[in-house]
Amino acid sequence: MQYSTQMEAAKKGIVTDQMKIVAEKEGISTADLMESVAEGRTVIPCNRLHTAISPNGIGSSLRTKINVNLGTSRDSADLNMELAKVQSAVDMGAEAIMDLSSYGETRKFRKMLTANCPAVIGTVPIYDAVVYYSKPLREITSREWMDIVRMHAEDGVDFMTIHCGMNRENAAKFMKEKRKMNIVSRGGSIIFAWMEMTGNENPYYEHFDELLDICREYDITLSLGDACRPGCLADGTDQTQIQELITLGRLTERAWEKDVQVMIEGPGHMPLTQIGPNMEIEKTICHGAPFYVLGPIVTDIAPGYDHITAAIGGAVAAAHGASFLCYVTPAEHLKLPDVNDVKEGIIAAKIAAHAGDIARGIKGARDRDDEMSEARRKLDWESMFDLAIDPEKARRYRASSVPEKEDTCSMCGNFCAVRNVNRILSGEIVSIFDE
Repeated sequence: MQYSTQMEAAKKGIVTDQMKIVAEKEGISTADLMESVAEGRTVIPCNRLHTAISPNGIGSSLRTKINVNLGTSRDSADLNMELAKVQSAVDMGAEAIMDLSSYGETRKFRKMLTANCPAVIGTVPIYDAVVYYSKPLREITSREWMDIVRMHAEDGVDFMTIHCGMNRENAAKFMKEKRKMNIVSRGGSIIFAWMEMTGNENPYYEHFDELLDICREYDITLSLGDACRPGCLADGTDQTQIQELITLGRLTERAWEKDVQVMIEGPGHMPLTQIGPNMEIEKTICHGAPFYVLGPIVTDIAPGYDHITAAIGGAVAAAHGASFLCYVTPAEHLKLPDVNDVKEGIIAAKIAAHAGDIARGIKGARDRDDEMSEARRKLDWESMFDLAIDPEKARRYRASSVPEKEDTCSMCGNFCAVRNVNRILSGEIVSIFDE
């Protein structure tokens, strides 16, 4: 093999099969894509053992991608339910699926994903370690934390969230700051608790070079987790968040030295006005590595509607250069999402990603909108349905309230502005009430 990772290939001027596929999907040249991968501004997560994958690129010059979180928990360990969510996500065009399973047959589920799913697959190994070793948290050893990463690599996952930035130095600073919501990252809270109970350094930070060796061997993209992401508006862009980001920026440089692809994970909850500046801060501190954001959620008071609060923040983040949006469902903060929650979360995230792409002027992003406008002008309902992000819902809404005249809708009827202007411009007489 002439290269170990997509980044190494790009640095050597080698166009991989994965680059060809991504370039075709994005409508860009392989030369431009290769340059972006070589510089770390774009990643192509693609474990060489994930043979079912349809590769996708993640980077600020490409279309904004979305990630769907799912997986079993102690209160809901039904693999069939999770597989139904996976199929729904794939059918709806989600580019990535992140398995956050924390109970039950986690490895079986993970292997099913990498054997059959075309989406990019991500995991958080620290969750699985607690399940796999079945012993108290403080008894898990540094060696065992590292071994679980290798196991996930061998299982074919394409990217892993690793909370390397929560080292002992940053943990001490966090405790001095007295945040309102403390740590809301599950992985971050686990590694923080482990460090506090054992007195040891974060093994992923201490053994970062070994972690990079594993990623390089399987060509895994390292998603540097934000253990200190703000969990409420009050904690947005605080010292704890930024200090961790500085650490992640340094680790990014070390990863690139070994040709390991890197994404940076980001907020979280924050006021709308902070989102744009946060994107710029990340670009500067982390040298343009792709930014992977959860939301951001722009208000703390909308449980049951957090897919909307996240979509608002996600659109702003994407417009300012975020490359990867982690969807949020209506069940966020409340329960494990069901299949319908997953669908609503995906639709909201896709709207946000698409809006961001239009704002950034991504090539071809607005084509579908222009086609929709043409179909609406012509009152071509079938074309409107076909162009819709959710054709099923659009058809269902129209069918639920059939208008008197087929070329109108039940809201406007004879008052339809589009219909009446079309008729006037065609030389017809419009009387509205007599029709």
